[in-house]
Amino acid sequence: MSNIETFRYDNRIVRNFALATVIWGVVGFLVGLFIAIELFVPGAGGNLAELSYGRLRPLHTNAVIFAFVGNGIFMGVYYSLQRLCKARMFSDLLSALHFWGWQLIIVLAAITLPLGISQSKEYAELEWPIDVLITVVWVLFAINVFGTILRRRERHIYVAIWFYIGTIVAVAMLHIVNSIEIPVTLTRSYPVFAGVQDALTQWWYGHNAVAFFLTTPYLGLMYYFLPKAANRPVYSYRLSIIHFWSLIFVYIWAGPHHLLYSSLPDWAQSLGMVFSIMLIAPSWGGMLNGLLTLRGAWDRVRQDPVLKFMVVAVTAYGMATLEGPLLSIKTVNALSHYTDWTIAHVHTGALGWNGFLTFGVLYWLVPKLYNTKLWSTKLATTHFWIGLLGIVFYVVPLYWAGIAQGLMWQQFTPEGTLQYPNFLETVVQILPMYKLRAVGGALYLSGAILMVINLIATARAGSFEPETEAQAAALIPPSAGVDGPNPWRHRALERKPVLFIVLSLVAVAIGGLVEMVPMAIVKSNIPTIPSVKPYTPLELEGRDRYVSEGCYVCHSQMIRPFRAETERYGAYSKAGEFVYDHPFQWGSKRTGPDLHRVGGKYSDSWHFLHMEDPRQMSVGSIMPAYPWMLHNKLKVSQIQTKMAKLKAIGTPYTDEEIAAAPATMMAQAEEIAARLRTQLPDRAAQIHADREIIAMIAYLQRLGTDIRKGGEALEEVAAQ
Repeated sequence: MSNIETFRYDNRIVRNFALATVIWGVVGFLVGLFIAIELFVPGAGGNLAELSYGRLRPLHTNAVIFAFVGNGIFMGVYYSLQRLCKARMFSDLLSALHFWGWQLIIVLAAITLPLGISQSKEYAELEWPIDVLITVVWVLFAINVFGTILRRRERHIYVAIWFYIGTIVAVAMLHIVNSIEIPVTLTRSYPVFAGVQDALTQWWYGHNAVAFFLTTPYLGLMYYFLPKAANRPVYSYRLSIIHFWSLIFVYIWAGPHHLLYSSLPDWAQSLGMVFSIMLIAPSWGGMLNGLLTLRGAWDRVRQDPVLKFMVVAVTAYGMATLEGPLLSIKTVNALSHYTDWTIAHVHTGALGWNGFLTFGVLYWLVPKLYNTKLWSTKLATTHFWIGLLGIVFYVVPLYWAGIAQGLMWQQFTPEGTLQYPNFLETVVQILPMYKLRAVGGALYLSGAILMVINLIATARAGSFEPETEAQAAALIPPSAGVDGPNPWRHRALERKPVLFIVLSLVAVAIGGLVEMVPMAIVKSNIPTIPSVKPYTPLELEGRDRYVSEGCYVCHSQMIRPFRAETERYGAYSKAGEFVYDHPFQWGSKRTGPDLHRVGGKYSDSWHFLHMEDPRQMSVGSIMPAYPWMLHNKLKVSQIQTKMAKLKAIGTPYTDEEIAAAPATMMAQAEEIAARLRTQLPDRAAQIHADREIIAMIAYLQRLGTDIRKGGEALEEVAAQ
């Protein structure tokens, strides 16, 4: 036929992303294993600032999510999209810019996070220059994908591409809204939202980063690579339609379930819980569509390691997406939140769903790229069993630890007092579980190393094909009338990619608007408390140090309205207490106790010695030491700029306060230093007012003290 065209698929970009996936996967797993060890060997990092748990934990999450999984997404998209569209990628230049731009982002993250350059927002810790770079690179990726779809030779847009489209538009929206921040310096910014608004924005993003970065693109990969590996069609086209549209519409509403029993307005909490429970249906629809694709092929599953990885991946997806909605039920969340149960839940998805599906795709794809067979099926099978054992050793102990934590925190004696008033008692009980978790991490990493060996040997045994020649007929315009009648209206939509993209954006935007707009414009959602004042210059600098050191990773600042928590920590937290918090610091995990009422609870000297070496004050503590804070000097020169920027986004600093900030800052620092010299006479010569530890003490001593300033303020708080 005269309209048959010859073209070539670009395999170089696929190989590059595959290589990056493998390298960053090993790096991410290694960092994860190291910080797992730090939880029961606090000095494993040699008390180096760059190796402290608080700084490395966000590095681990970013490495696994954006480096390992991110490169895995792009590897799969660039391979499958070309073949589904019967077209080479829209632009080789954009492909190259995307690849190198994404690797630059990862390298910058690997440099900045250990240096303490962080926004402290879960899965969005990177500072504003990197946020800008992420936006640019994502736009390049979007242009390349959408351009390829528009120049396709296959009229039908296959289901995998739907999920790629949903991912691109949703991630763009989430990243831009959550990254609205005001730069202070090249390495510091403040989000324009504060307190409750910032918390809602962050977890609207944070939950949906899981939804639209760790889930929807991988569902696209599942819909392409699972049928390819099984050599069978997808079980149900109709189910895939329901799965896609219901998932992207419902998922975006569920973010507030991370903030149950917090200071978030109850209507937002209830909305998040309801839509989270609704998520079970579309999520399990996708899982069943994947597993039922393998009907009649179970003999192959027993023999083929690729299918083994994929079956466990889809099963893990089903388990995680059932457990997530269950954890969103308030009565369950009351026990699970802030515990290691959440960590176990997250890693069921990360290690099982994302990790195993990536491994399966790599084992299937690399032999195709190198025109050979997998070097060792036996080694891949060994990897599967070691990895599966690693997942079990990782998540089961953490489930045990999480339930133990939740029950111990809430346990009362027959006399009505807390059974375990000392938070450290809980930590000591679960240390064996932390050790088993590290064993699981070591097994998982070992399996990944076996994969590296296997893939290298496979590549050496074959010959890489930079481009694959293909032929297909040119796309005939719809006006030619060659398609004939089609009873499925969705088929018609699939032939209109621009409309499909717009409708996908509308579907994901509706939930976000319903949640975000009322919080942004309805002032009564966040009642003010007259006694709550902005931080002093020294306290503000101490708060920035708290953020930089990653203290939010292990400590919450949100006392829930439970008797056990108010008995342990003090009055429950109110929305009006956080109006000057840019960013919010509510936390998502309590490896240490809540700090929202810690101000005035201990002396300045206690905090000084505790930060220097926690085991001086709390025998058996697993908190890392921060000796560098006793030597690092305060950045007094930046305080006026910081206060001016905060004033611009609503913090009521006066021009006079900003002008006097350096002097005010050092005056308060001298007061604290003088008290420390009195309390620690043997250390007097080592105590200097211009050190970071002084600012940290000022901040910690401020926490929770605003509502203690007089009965009138307390009455107003109680009225809320």
